[in-house]
Amino acid sequence: MIRLKVPSSFSRVLDVVLPPHSLITGQVLASSDGEADTELWQCLKFIDDPCCTACGFPFEFEQGEDALCMRCHAHKPEFDHARAAITYDENSRKLILDFKHGGRTDGLKFFAVQMLRAGRQILEDADMLIPVPLHQARLRRRRFNQAALLARVISQKCGLPYQTEILMRNKNTPSQGGQTFLGRKRNVSGAFGVSPQQAGFLKDKHVVLIDDVYTTGSTLSACAKTLKRAGSARVDALTFMRVVRPQEIPK
Repeated sequence: MIRLKVPSSFSRVLDVVLPPHSLITGQVLASSDGEADTELWQCLKFIDDPCCTACGFPFEFEQGEDALCMRCHAHKPEFDHARAAITYDENSRKLILDFKHGGRTDGLKFFAVQMLRAGRQILEDADMLIPVPLHQARLRRRRFNQAALLARVISQKCGLPYQTEILMRNKNTPSQGGQTFLGRKRNVSGAFGVSPQQAGFLKDKHVVLIDDVYTTGSTLSACAKTLKRAGSARVDALTFMRVVRPQEIPK
């Protein structure tokens, strides 16, 4: 059972000494978990059931148990289940851009709490969290891996260990932005590997991949395929946001 940890007295004191600010308006807030940020809550679309049992694509109406979306019917992903907390759209994209490219990390606590809500079922019997890795060249440019930061905060809140030394990115692939589903799939083919020294930790384990945004699922599928080949029994994925658009079935 996942047990959420209560904020420490140090965290509460820190909120007083260095008051948190709204991720949307910049106004001072009472706490850093986003609960008091009314502007933030009003502009976000939260994802919950009903959704595709495989990729988590939200359904407008109940589709029945274990229902799959059109894309997963046509091309089942390599991961077992994926869930996301919030829809990526014009209102929410600023949060990710400020975090990913602006280095704004004060929203991490809010991001993690929402991911724990969305991923409560897949986290229940998981063994470890593994963030989607960046290639070393990109990591040097960006200075941090946003997925690893998310995994660390989620780990602190739920008690699951997170591992950053197991899954590696061997190819410095071009940006996935603007590419088609099949283009993204080709782009990340063979991009990931498992450290030979760490592979033993994966045997028969239930792994939850952590990333910031689910777009087509190609990156997460490539990671899941790599982990399963190395011995993982089950691989799920949990992201803060996901793109939700009318689905087209790639040929």
